[in-house]
Amino acid sequence: MNPDTKLRGAVIGYGFISGKGHIPAYQQRMKGQGDVDIVAVADICEARRALVRQALPGARIYDDFECLLAKEAANLDFVDIATPPCDHARITHAAFDRGLHVLCEKPLTTSIEDARAMLDHAREAKRVLFPCHNYKHAPVVKAINEIIASGRIGRVRSLTLNTYRNTHAKGVTEWNTHWRREKRLSGGGIAMDHGSHTFYLTFDWLGSYPTAVTAKMSTLEPQKYDTEDNFTAVLTFPTGIAHAHLTWTAGVRKVIYTVQGERGAITVDDDDLQLAVMQSTTGPDVAQGAIEWKVERRAIASDWMDASHVGWFNSLFDQFKTAIERGDHAGKEAREAFLCIQLIMTAYRSAREGCRELELPGL
Repeated sequence: MNPDTKLRGAVIGYGFISGKGHIPAYQQRMKGQGDVDIVAVADICEARRALVRQALPGARIYDDFECLLAKEAANLDFVDIATPPCDHARITHAAFDRGLHVLCEKPLTTSIEDARAMLDHAREAKRVLFPCHNYKHAPVVKAINEIIASGRIGRVRSLTLNTYRNTHAKGVTEWNTHWRREKRLSGGGIAMDHGSHTFYLTFDWLGSYPTAVTAKMSTLEPQKYDTEDNFTAVLTFPTGIAHAHLTWTAGVRKVIYTVQGERGAITVDDDDLQLAVMQSTTGPDVAQGAIEWKVERRAIASDWMDASHVGWFNSLFDQFKTAIERGDHAGKEAREAFLCIQLIMTAYRSAREGCRELELPGL
């Protein structure tokens, strides 16, 4: 594909993340780079389709993805799947059958078997499968990556990643606002909704993939919801260990990450980053003044409060476009999306089996 070629896309699902994130980002990109054009949108909700007509008056609107693909596939390069996770696999296979690339919201799907089949189909169809792992594109996360790559804190040995939310993420008011609390649609609770973000960051920061997991979860109102709202896991890596805690029952909306290295540490509280690096090591005992740290603090605007993360999308789409140009059909991002699903489902089993540590088979 010529790098200057304009990609023609269709968005399937016009919920919150499409309406506030993907489509506004595409519109900005159309005005800027001019290398993408969204020509069609499908959504099963009539009220949402009416809103699409206002947002994208030039796009053709369909009430289901099958009809969209039947009418539009010959004029498309890719589809952007932004439906509830229960439909991701079915839509992906239909798109590959039509010769289209796929950009897919996380989680990739809701079962290990479906995730593996999606990767296999991408290779067979020679079309790109690319997950929306957008936390990688947050400016503060990019800063963490740069510090680790610089070697300033030495080899990373342990991580803690805590995600605090005061409620589950709400859908649009026009269609099933609380669909994330219905397992038949979401596949699970906060681990399914936020777990991928946490886990793919641990892969990058520890420079390896986990070999085992132990997990615990709870639901504060089991009579009302069939999905968990609190989830804690410990991941064992060849290179270290990671602790993850995800909650929809916190008193605040926030992420707090710590990255512990041999010679220093990074602490992130939303946009605030602190870097502590050892300056002198004349002996092992900090109590005797043998070690001093140089501490740097900076604020890196990442706009965590905006749940659409529209500002991160352009960087993600750059990666998707590069994958298409290189023919990277089931590349690193897709393989890590599979590993995230494998990890989530294995963690669920660990929690059901009394927090038993379970091995992760990998790819």
